[in-house]
Amino acid sequence: MGFAHHHSHDHHHGHSHGHGHGHGHGHSHSHAPASFDRAFAIGIALNTVFVALEAGAGFWFGSMALVADAGHNLSDVLSLLIAWGASAAARRPPSERFTYGLKSSSILAAMANAALLLVALGAIAIETVRRLFDPAPVEPGAVMIVAGIGIVINTVTALLFIRGKDDDLNIRGAYLHMAADAAVSAGVVIAGLLIALTGLNWIDPVAGLAIVAIIAVGTWGLLKDSVKMGLLAVPDGIDMAQVRSVLESEAGVAAVHDLHVWPMSTTENALTAHLVMPGGHPGDEVLDALAHRLEHDHGIGHVTLQVETGHAGCRLASDHIV
Repeated sequence: MGFAHHHSHDHHHGHSHGHGHGHGHGHSHSHAPASFDRAFAIGIALNTVFVALEAGAGFWFGSMALVADAGHNLSDVLSLLIAWGASAAARRPPSERFTYGLKSSSILAAMANAALLLVALGAIAIETVRRLFDPAPVEPGAVMIVAGIGIVINTVTALLFIRGKDDDLNIRGAYLHMAADAAVSAGVVIAGLLIALTGLNWIDPVAGLAIVAIIAVGTWGLLKDSVKMGLLAVPDGIDMAQVRSVLESEAGVAAVHDLHVWPMSTTENALTAHLVMPGGHPGDEVLDALAHRLEHDHGIGHVTLQVETGHAGCRLASDHIV
């Protein structure tokens, strides 16, 4: 479940190119998440109301499927709050202590979101297995109506985040959570229908387990991607061989070492490298052009290059020293 769209994000919202590259002159893509504030607010409001409604209905009509789904939806409200907090934190200006600002909080949020989803899955799975051995009578008509409302609410909320899901892992976490929920509600509706037709109450927990399996697959992808980011792995959309060749093929560059590319947040990437240029410093224009090319072609917006003549020998020249 890689998200190999990183390199394209500068086409979506790149209107401040060509100045101050890599020097941090307020140049960033973090104005993107600001537009999701409304999505978060609407999503949280809708889901909070629905959780109360669904839990009440679950207890009233004796459906554990609804109660479990309400518990899962409550974890959604939390996950939306986490994702929103991170997307707001990522827009805060840098400080003396947090020199990158709080950009990487979006990576932590994606991780927290995956962890929350796994906890919710565990809780639902345990409850569902318990129900398998002790099927309770269910009121299928009422269950189908409430779950049907759930499909609408979760689908609407997921759609609010759809345009950010390929560029921002944090937004993708929110989107996945909502899409998973719409699937859960659909499963509950189908289970209700089958129970109404057959009178078999064990269908309810079996549907629950199937839903758990579907969500687990998506969650695993989110967890894997966010942990990779937390470990500062090169983002999926970036080809290191190509990035290296951009630097090595620059006129006057004899060698490149200490090359690092890492995610600063779920939407922004940084690069540092030492360029050995025996002819001396090529001038700011050359570095600026390199930075612009790396941003435009590879989606790396924060570029820092160190030029060396190669006479002194660099401590970090060996590939084994980081």
